[in-house]
Order: sequence, then structure tokens, then C-alpha cells
Amino acid sequence: MAVNSLWISSTLVLLFPGSCWSKPKGSAHMNSVRIDGDLILGGLFPVHGRGSDGRACGELKKEKGIHRLEAMLFALDRINSDPELLPNITLGARILDTCSRDTHALEQSLSFVQPLIDKDRAEVRCLSGGNPIIAQPERVIGVIGASSSSVSIMVANILRLFKIPQVSYASTAPELSDNSRYDFFSRVVPSDTYQAQAMVDIAKALKWSYVSTLASEGSYGESGVEAFIQKSREDGSLCVAQSVKIPREAKPGDFDKIIRRLLETSNARAVIIFASEDDIRRVLAAAKKANQTGHFMWIGSDSWGSKISPVHQQEEVAEGAVTILPKRATVKGFDRYFTSRTLDNNRRNVWFAEFWEDNFHCRLSRNSLRRGGHGKKCTNQERIGVGSAYEQEGKVQFVIDAVYSMAYALHTMHKTVCPGSVGLCSRMDPVDGVELLKYIRSVNFTGIAGTPVTFNENGDAPGRYEIYQYQINNGSTEYRIIGQWADHLHLKIDHMHWPDLSSSSSSSSSQLPKVPPSVCSQPCRPGERKKVVKDAYTDHNIDYFSESERLSVPGNAIYAQGVCHPFSSRTKCP
Repeated sequence: MAVNSLWISSTLVLLFPGSCWSKPKGSAHMNSVRIDGDLILGGLFPVHGRGSDGRACGELKKEKGIHRLEAMLFALDRINSDPELLPNITLGARILDTCSRDTHALEQSLSFVQPLIDKDRAEVRCLSGGNPIIAQPERVIGVIGASSSSVSIMVANILRLFKIPQVSYASTAPELSDNSRYDFFSRVVPSDTYQAQAMVDIAKALKWSYVSTLASEGSYGESGVEAFIQKSREDGSLCVAQSVKIPREAKPGDFDKIIRRLLETSNARAVIIFASEDDIRRVLAAAKKANQTGHFMWIGSDSWGSKISPVHQQEEVAEGAVTILPKRATVKGFDRYFTSRTLDNNRRNVWFAEFWEDNFHCRLSRNSLRRGGHGKKCTNQERIGVGSAYEQEGKVQFVIDAVYSMAYALHTMHKTVCPGSVGLCSRMDPVDGVELLKYIRSVNFTGIAGTPVTFNENGDAPGRYEIYQYQINNGSTEYRIIGQWADHLHLKIDHMHWPDLSSSSSSSSSQLPKVPPSVCSQPCRPGERKKVVKDAYTDHNIDYFSESERLSVPGNAIYAQGVCHPFSSRTKCP
């Protein structure tokens, strides 16, 4: 039988009545960031990537990890200093590192529900150096996160058992809209169902009728491609040549095979990508290695968005890529906050020292050489954005909005169930997760970037996207906004640039290249016919042009939907 943890804590107090340990606000606990408060929010962020060789965690993720984590701390600071929002109630936090792995995130998240499993668990604390007291562990009332859909799905399965609401800032897999399975899950970003429809609309606008799909193995990639195929089937104007999956633990040779497979249907130059940032980078590298620069026309999901890392040092093979991002804006206040962080004023973030070493390519101690191998010693005079590149990560806005959705829900709940009370009342101690969920789903406020924050009955945010194209102009590169999607597509095709394979200078001629074709067949020339081929992913047949096949009997032609009579030009059927 398990030993009672309260008995152990009490015994320690009896054995060492004069001893006491103190824990500063925001200190490390179980390798986490811990901020004291009246109500505690959990946080899940990919501070590190997936580990290898048996290690759970890999390299530090400066933007997706540290920027987003700091965005939650920034939001908490703003809320706690706002006299009109949750007055006399302080929000605290327990923030964990998922290491970009669903199983590791599940293990970490058990600490969120531990107080509900073991109600006798307690710890010894001292206040202001006084006598030791036995404190019950903080109860997490809601969780912000996770980032990837696979992690959110794994965590949602355990949080719902304990009725703990969860609000994600980045998970977009369509299956998370299933309110019967993920009833305590909400998100401030739209489902990929909307993104898939936007991709179908983009392909149609560019007259691309024959495409391939490419997905990272896992919930995000596979669900996204599945949604795209479903939407293309409903639309009836697109055919999917083939659907390729990137293995979860892909080796370098796997990406060479993927490019070779995509080239098997070379007319399908447009490739729909729902893949991780790292997988996108490796796909582009493999295409470059195969000397296919300019052949593929990529349509990338929000995991590509406007990121620099996937296209770094392979700009030419990415040229012309059309990418999508949920409509967002830079949060100026966060820039001021983050660039003012130093080793001295940001001790609450237990991973900030590691970020400092990585960002400034220096070391804080001899032991740090084992991690990064940096030679020079940090001076503590370095400053973020001065002598080092800084650009706000794209999901910062959504992290802040997710935290505020919890805060506004708690504020409304407090006004309703604790009218006139200063601080928490008995009806919110503890907070009822079922009741809190109702208030979360009912929020309607203006987010940090000026956009409305609401949830539908499934906990999804509305679908609002900006469409980008990666362009090269006179040697300089940029992600240019070329359109928007909100139920309908608005695309500025005249603002789009394409690789000019006829010259060595990409898109530099006065006459810009036309939209590259991605169709199953070109119009028949005199004396040629079309061959019927069944598409594996749609309910109709597609045309396939075979140059070697010519009509030997006049008046006989084959069309996709059956037999018909040819025009007098013998190039197509009526």
C-alpha cells in the first residue's frame, strides 16, 4: 500500500521543527515554471524538440517554445495588474515542457491532476522564515495548450476525466472538433477543416485540377490531408494524384524516396503540404538535391506559414510556395516586454538561461559546454534584439488570447456565483470545471491584436486566414500577403510571382512567368485522344493524356465520363 504523503510531510516537520525551506515566487518545480496565485492555470509548451537516442527532449525551441511560454507569462502579468479584471484574485501558473512529444506531455500533465488523485498529498512550506506549515498542492483549474494536435489530443483524454478545461493556442486538427470525445477542449485557432477548404479554393483559383498531398505522420498532418481530400471530393473540381505520408521517425533517405514518388505523377506539380516545420525543410532539401527546383508548386499549411527556418538556404526550391496562416497581428507590447528580459529580471523562467546561451552563442558555466558547445562566456550585458536577430513568433497573439479567454470566463463566473464577494467565495473554492467550461464557451471579447475571440458549440474559433506567397525579387526574399480567406477566398493573382525557369534570375524579367500548370492532361492535339484513369481519392474519373496513343479510327474518342463524339478538330469531346 502506498505510503501516505501527508504522514511523510508531517514526520519531516516533527523531525526538523526548526528547519524550513523557502521557495521564491516563480521558482522551478519538477522542471517547470511555477507562479503562485489564488487560481492556477496549467501551461503546455514545446520548449524543447523531440529527443533521440533514448532521450525524451532534444534541442531548445527558441520561438515555438520560449516565445510562446513568455507570452503566457506576459498575459498573466497584464491580467494580474488590471484592477478591472478579476479584482483581488491573482492568477498563477504551472508551466511544463512537452518536448514536442505526446507521451512525454502526458507524463508531465499527470502533475495537473495529481491533487485530484491523491487528496492527501501535501508539502511543507515556510512563509517569511516563520514556522513550517503543511500546504496542500495547487489545483490546476484550466490548461493553456498544447501546441501540436497530437499532444493536445493525448492530454485532452486525461483532462476530460477530471473535468479540467483546456484552451489551445495552436492545435488545429479537425478531430479535436468532436465535442463528444474532446468536450473539455477549446481553441483560439480555427480547425483545419476551414484551412482545407481555403486550400481547395486556392487550387481552383490557380486552375490547378490535379494535385498531390503530403502529410507528416500524426494527427495534424493526416487529419489535415483527410480534410483536404474530403473538401476536394465535395467540390468535385480537383483530383488527387497520390497521397504521401512522411514517417514519424523519417530518415534522410525517406525524403529522397518521397520526391521520387511525387515525380511518378509529374503533371501533379501542385503539392498540398500538412507537415511539421522540420519535415517541410527536409522535403525542400530533397527536392533541391533531386534538381527539381521550380518543378513543384507547394501549398503549405499554417505549420509553414511565414517561417524562415523551412526555406533557409533553399530559397529557390521554395519560390512560389503559397502558404496559409490564421489571421494575426504582431503584439507590440510583447516585443517591448520580451526584448527587456534579462538573466536578472527573468529568473521565473527556468529555461531562460538555456535560451540565453543559445540566442547569444555563449556559455554561462563550464557545464553548458556539453549542451551547446559555445566557446565564449556570456557577459550578462547581451540584450535581445541587439546583436541578435529577433522576430515575434506567429502564435504569440493566440497564446495571449487563450490566457485571456480563461481570465474573462473566470471573471464572469465570479460575478455570477460570488456576487459582491472580495476574492474567491466558497462556490469557487474549488472551481467547478463543468461550470467554467460553460463560461469559456460563452466568452466574446476583443483579443490582444484587435480581433474578436469567440468559440462555436465545438469550441472552435472562426476560420480567418491570410494567404502568403514566398517570392524572390531581385535577389531579396519575402513572404508577401496575396489574399485572405474567411468563408470565401480573395486572391490577388496579379500580385503573385512564379519561378522563371527560362532564366537564371528568378522572377526578375519584366514579363513575369504565368501560373505554372498542374493538370492531369493538356488539351489534345489533332489526332490524339484521352485515356480514362480512375482517381483513388475522388468519385469521378480523370483525363490522362497519353502522347503515344493516337486515333486510328475517325469519330471515336474517349472522355472521362464515358464515350462521346469528338469535335471536327478531333481535339476534345463536346
